[in-house]
Amino acid sequence: MPFAFAAAESGATPLHVIEQEALAGWLDSAPESTAAWVAGNGFKGGIGETLLIPGPDGRPIAALAGYGSAERRRRGRFALAAAAAKLPVGTYALSGPFPDPDRLEEEALGWLLSSYGFTRYHGTPRDAARLVAPEGIDAARIECLAASEALTRDLVNTPSSDMGPEELEQAARALAEEFGASVEVITGDDLLSANFPMIHAVGRASPRAPRLIDLTRGTTGPKVTLVGKGIVFDTGGLNIKPGSSMGLMKKDMGGAANVLGLARMIMALDLPLQLRVLIPVAENAISGNAFRPQDILTSRKGLTVEINNTDAEGRLVLADALALADEGRPDLIVSMATLTGAARVAVGPELAPFYTDDEPLAAALSASGARMADPLWRMPFWPGYESRIEPGIADLDNAPAGGMAGSITAALFLRRFVTETPRYAHFDIYAWNPAAAPACPKGGLGQGPRAILGALSAVFDL
Repeated sequence: MPFAFAAAESGATPLHVIEQEALAGWLDSAPESTAAWVAGNGFKGGIGETLLIPGPDGRPIAALAGYGSAERRRRGRFALAAAAAKLPVGTYALSGPFPDPDRLEEEALGWLLSSYGFTRYHGTPRDAARLVAPEGIDAARIECLAASEALTRDLVNTPSSDMGPEELEQAARALAEEFGASVEVITGDDLLSANFPMIHAVGRASPRAPRLIDLTRGTTGPKVTLVGKGIVFDTGGLNIKPGSSMGLMKKDMGGAANVLGLARMIMALDLPLQLRVLIPVAENAISGNAFRPQDILTSRKGLTVEINNTDAEGRLVLADALALADEGRPDLIVSMATLTGAARVAVGPELAPFYTDDEPLAAALSASGARMADPLWRMPFWPGYESRIEPGIADLDNAPAGGMAGSITAALFLRRFVTETPRYAHFDIYAWNPAAAPACPKGGLGQGPRAILGALSAVFDL
């Protein structure tokens, strides 16, 4: 089973995880031959260092994994995964007390994720070192988190040629079938008759029809609605992007990929929730019927929107979907989107900025993100910038001039479409890892789902 712990077995190689500052003490208590072997091989206990300890017949009787210093670990995530990726194929079991018990679940998850690779177009899945589930963790939950993260990564990594609107719909349908959920989809011109005019406007220039995916599961418990931006490719529309900015636009459906990964976690763990997932899907393409700068669109909610940049299309499709979500008056709405470059400028690619007016929810998200190695940073719904999204000729401006506070004004724009729901949180994510790191190869990335999962349990006492 992929992303699963190994069964406990007598043949598992004992694995000693050793901090740099604890190495000398460990060597003092080790057999003289072992201490000499470790010293002779230059093992220092740094993050990512590994060493097999041979027995009399030359076969390994133990393995060492460097865990670095506390300061070094503070600067990153999944320190043990750096060693897991270098160990020879085999089964390992942690031996002795773990140096940092509070991070044991994080490290177990990182070990599973270290085996991820996107091989759809090149190569084969590699054999990886396997770990017996450490004592004291919820192994089934960690396996679920890893498999759900892999789903998100696969969806983001797949190029738009094979991840268009229809393929994204099929991914949602496959997930629904696996967990007994229901799916309804509104496609093409039916979006107009169903009153989703902005989703239609953004996607109408593409030969691949836009659509709204509506997945539901559960009839009891708090109502939670997830909304994910599903722009399968973004040319920028008539305000076309330069080539350097278009290169990663296959990942512009990263919000959709993340809410599907989160939905998988919720359903696989069978949380007692009434779950709804709304994904507005479109390709922002260019043709004679593309929507234009200075057009004014009327949204599902009735608010009019002046188009001042066709490259600010994500908030348009989200607005119609959020309006639908809000009509159901759930207990919580969460939107996720690769929405603004301003968010990347503000916090870089590793942090997922989020917005909410709900203090208990904000605290729960921050605590859960820290606990589950899913780093977040709270941003403000700053009321002083409300006037920047009010152009005068229409109710709202999709791309305020000035170039400042772009992530905040985008979040304020979205909040205008959530008026009946008591709790709302918006995540302006990147969904991409630009450089390989332990457990996180370059490519698609889940940002926020684990933190949201933990916050749901805390806020709704699940």
